[in-house]
Amino acid sequence: MTPFVVPLTAVGRDDLALAGGKGANLGELIAAGLPVPDGFVVTTAAYAELIDRCGIAERIPRLLDAGDGAGIRAEFAAAEIPAAMAEAITAAYRELGRGPVAVRSSATAEDLPGAAFAGQQDTYLNVEGDDALLDAVRRCWGSLWTDRAIAYRRRLGIGPEQVRIAVVVQRMVNPDAAGVMFTADPVSGDRDRIVVDASPGLGEAVVSGRVTPDHYELDRRGTVLAWTPGRAEVVVRAAAGGGLAEEAGQATGERLLGDAALAGLARLGVAVQDRFGRPMDIEWALAGGRVWLVQARPMTALPPPPVRLNAIQRRLGEMLLDYLPTRPYPMDMSTWIPYGPAGMMAEVARSLGVRGLFEGALEEQDGVVYRILPRPPRLTPKALAAPFLLLHRAGRFDPARWTEDPRFTGFLREVERLRGLDPAAMPWPELIRLPRRALDAVRPITELRRDYLPRGALMVLRLVAALLPLGAAAMWADLLAGARTRTEDGNRALERLAAQVREDPRLKAAVDALDLDRVKGFTGFWAEFTAFLAEYGHRETGSPVLASSPTWEETPEVVLGMLKVLAASPPSPSAGRSGEAERRLRAHPWLRSPRRWARMARRIAAARTAWAFREDTHFYFTMPLPVLRRALLEIGARLRDAGVLETAEDVFHLRLEEVEAAGDPATMPRSRREELAATARARAARRQELAGVRLIDPRAVYPDRGDLGDALVRGTPGGGGTVTGPVRIIRDPSEFGRLAEGEVLVCPNTNPSWTPLFQRAAAVVVDAGGIGSHAAIVAREYGLPAVLGTATGTAVLTDGQMVTVDGDAGVGQERLMIAVPRSGEARETVRGGER
Repeated sequence: MTPFVVPLTAVGRDDLALAGGKGANLGELIAAGLPVPDGFVVTTAAYAELIDRCGIAERIPRLLDAGDGAGIRAEFAAAEIPAAMAEAITAAYRELGRGPVAVRSSATAEDLPGAAFAGQQDTYLNVEGDDALLDAVRRCWGSLWTDRAIAYRRRLGIGPEQVRIAVVVQRMVNPDAAGVMFTADPVSGDRDRIVVDASPGLGEAVVSGRVTPDHYELDRRGTVLAWTPGRAEVVVRAAAGGGLAEEAGQATGERLLGDAALAGLARLGVAVQDRFGRPMDIEWALAGGRVWLVQARPMTALPPPPVRLNAIQRRLGEMLLDYLPTRPYPMDMSTWIPYGPAGMMAEVARSLGVRGLFEGALEEQDGVVYRILPRPPRLTPKALAAPFLLLHRAGRFDPARWTEDPRFTGFLREVERLRGLDPAAMPWPELIRLPRRALDAVRPITELRRDYLPRGALMVLRLVAALLPLGAAAMWADLLAGARTRTEDGNRALERLAAQVREDPRLKAAVDALDLDRVKGFTGFWAEFTAFLAEYGHRETGSPVLASSPTWEETPEVVLGMLKVLAASPPSPSAGRSGEAERRLRAHPWLRSPRRWARMARRIAAARTAWAFREDTHFYFTMPLPVLRRALLEIGARLRDAGVLETAEDVFHLRLEEVEAAGDPATMPRSRREELAATARARAARRQELAGVRLIDPRAVYPDRGDLGDALVRGTPGGGGTVTGPVRIIRDPSEFGRLAEGEVLVCPNTNPSWTPLFQRAAAVVVDAGGIGSHAAIVAREYGLPAVLGTATGTAVLTDGQMVTVDGDAGVGQERLMIAVPRSGEARETVRGGER
């Protein structure tokens, strides 16, 4: 029979099921010879015995379904601890000397990598006497069912049947100072830095956030690298006879901890990290010159270590940040990332003898992408032949005729076949092959890119070479923005739909409400809307490299959000920056000759054809994406129905090869089902832990540009001109409908699905991207000032804030003088050097 009570010295990190996370970790520290106050553990067996004997176990599911956590806690408050159990607890207490003790909850899902549960269950300090101890133990058991603990477990996908609770009882330390220590910097992720927060009295004031503590940053030897004095707003101490007492503190402006104490803390912190093999979050107390460790847990949500990137790595990082607005799922990593646009670029590079483009750039831990670390690509001997290969392809493949290539027409036929399939009607052997078929379908577009891009690049270079003698080389990007593309076709189709919305107040009200059911009542409009989705609905909403991002056809409300923005006012009659650039170029004295201008116009047209090829191949490349998503979601639905997954979307926590190897869910052995379910839950919990952690610090990709001066943010100029207007932060497509005419669009990144918003924005500020990014290209076409790669735009700027965007200098400045504009003067604009 499992004992109800064991000494802390009898448990270690492998005793999670018996002692809970906190108890197991403290036992491990004792085994390492580290200073931990004496104590014992009321094991999970005691908890299990109590809930079975008192009938609480039977009532917990019903009370949970009713959302009645308080009712569960009331059951524990009223429960009588069996005599044998109470005797075991009080006997262990007597062995400690019956003095003041700390009583801490220790759940089996607590203090773990990926699930700290910090503060989710209760702790009671300075407890004295048998009755007070038993009451504190009972309340710790009940705290497993606080609303915050229930919500936290639900967020991590931990079911109520998966968790039990132990209770740690330790001799109370009455400290002079106490606090927390992180063996890595929790903000920067620097593994060479130790961070210590300290305050007088008990550490309760620090961990509860009620005091501004002394803040120390140390190297691994304990040398002080930085110190910020605390304010000592309150001091919590042990009260005579039990319980806690508070008193007002007094800030002295002097260091609370001396060099010797900090060096001692650093030594202990390093020893704890070495024992557990990972950065640790430690609670400590200093009493009589001796440091005691009272808790230790793995650090969670720790950012990746800071990195220094070279120029090539920064360029690759810029592209990845632009592509990855969210953390990829394991299914992304095994499907659309290696086969989609990023894989396409890597394949084109391999054909020229360049290997490793994006290879290993997305590092995974515990099956989940942890960070972006671009690695420089490698040249192979084949690179020596690259110039000849490029010249051969440039001579053979003309981008003006790429749509006549049999590979393209074959691609369209295959996509049409795949789109006609119904995954729900397929037997498992056919269904499980469908994702690979969708991925294989994109290969012809990759080959077309490989073959036709060389002449396209040559066409652009010829244009730049022709502009150089005229002093107009900087105009090349603006001139190319006039290329006719499938994306532009989609924008024009959207504008036609928006015109219908503007003309019908009832329809406009339904669109403004993003109410699909009401919109369906306008049968003529709905027919055109569904036709639009049939042609353009394969476009991605979030990222072109993530299969986990839904498409337009799956989320028509996103398209309604675009229509809401476009229908708010008629389109601008402006011809855009491309037309303006062409007019200015034609005015050059050298080009007044019709013959010379005709030659220049041919070069512009050829370069635009090349640019359109680049854009249009991306448009077509994503056509198999809806097929892939339908197949994966049907696989997820069958795994859900078999009890492996909670939702069909949870399939994205698995890798394609894992579900391929698992077999038909209808006949899958129970052991395999449980293994897959555990894998999906663990990865979901890990992903949730990393929800607030950046894949890479943008400052590593976009280096410090020096003193900002009056600028709030600074980045790369993407579209010239200056505009003043109110900020509107749009973080993802679900927020498209929030943008109003004349606002400055501020966003983390963009892709072609964002293009309609540019028709109404006054300027664009983007955290990621560079001059060749989608945002920059479209901004130039619409004549918008644009600043790319700011790294911090969405964090620094706020909705409604009046800012001036200088697209020539690459800065966003706060207006020095803000006045209420007169009617018709909602924004000030300077574009292309003209007011």
